[in-house]
Amino acid sequence: MAIYAIWNNKGGVGKSYLTFQLASEYARQNPNKKVLVVDICPQANSSSMLLGGMDAGETVLTQIHTTQPRRTISGYIEERIRSPYVSPNSGAGYITHVATHNDKIPPNLHLVVGDEQLEMQASRVTGASFPGPPDAWRIVHLWIRELISDIQTSWDNADSCVFIDCNPSFSIYTELALTAAERLLIPFSADGSSKRAVKAVLSLVYGVRLHPGDPQSEFFRELERHRMTLPAIYMYIGNRLTQMYMSSASAFKTVVNEIGDEIWGVWQSSAQTFCIHPNSTATPHSRKTFQNMFQYEINDANSASVVSSALGIPIARLTAGKKEVAGKSITVNQSQLDKQVPNIRTLVENIE
Repeated sequence: MAIYAIWNNKGGVGKSYLTFQLASEYARQNPNKKVLVVDICPQANSSSMLLGGMDAGETVLTQIHTTQPRRTISGYIEERIRSPYVSPNSGAGYITHVATHNDKIPPNLHLVVGDEQLEMQASRVTGASFPGPPDAWRIVHLWIRELISDIQTSWDNADSCVFIDCNPSFSIYTELALTAAERLLIPFSADGSSKRAVKAVLSLVYGVRLHPGDPQSEFFRELERHRMTLPAIYMYIGNRLTQMYMSSASAFKTVVNEIGDEIWGVWQSSAQTFCIHPNSTATPHSRKTFQNMFQYEINDANSASVVSSALGIPIARLTAGKKEVAGKSITVNQSQLDKQVPNIRTLVENIE
């Protein structure tokens, strides 16, 4: 089992869209594996897409959110707040079989549904770490890992893969997701704020000092104190970049390269922060081989991306032609699909 967190300390980089596409395509390519999405973002966007999109998915979300007991990530968190230091071993009761609600999703994909109530619970989760036993911080930060372990046990430890859609801010839920994950996928867009956000990821999670004398994050220091492991950087992904002549348009390419330089610098000083891909034949030894392993770009599919997410149809299954979205007819051109579908398929082939 491999557990991936999809996170960047910035909204609007397509984190939830990427989770939707990666998990769906991974399930399609690996029909004999169990695939789990844990949606720890209060906006629940990846849940909405997986469950059917803007209309159908939102209707299903409302049904799930208003059914008692609340079988969502928030329901699990509420149970853990009541039992913060002893696991109730109840995680398997919070999964939803996605294909039951959306037949465009492979039958081997399962979901712990996102929930807006996470926002109201956040202070209580943080409060569970203090006061408490001496290792309260460590125990609380293993809640999501224990949720995944419960589900894996219910599957008789079948071969599986987990994708965690994280809250964009560095909230308590982001911390819980990162301590559950083994590998980190960092999506980014080609702009200056995304460059700052990638630097913030390196600082907040890995203790990289942006300036001499900067303090390290409390999260990083607590992980070290409790001897807990960090997720290894698996790949950073330029998401839905504007394309020209088979590569990022020149203005975007400049920013993409600058972001790549930041992470290349971390590799040079802390290679142990990264996860060498299992299907690789060699450890990167140059900027080029490093880029080939750890950097990836996804083309902008324009209207096709919007239709895919709005209808809950993975882009690899979307067909060209007129589609009805929110009562309006939108045309999906084959050329749009040809831009992004090969990117998604190849990216998933590089995920264990």
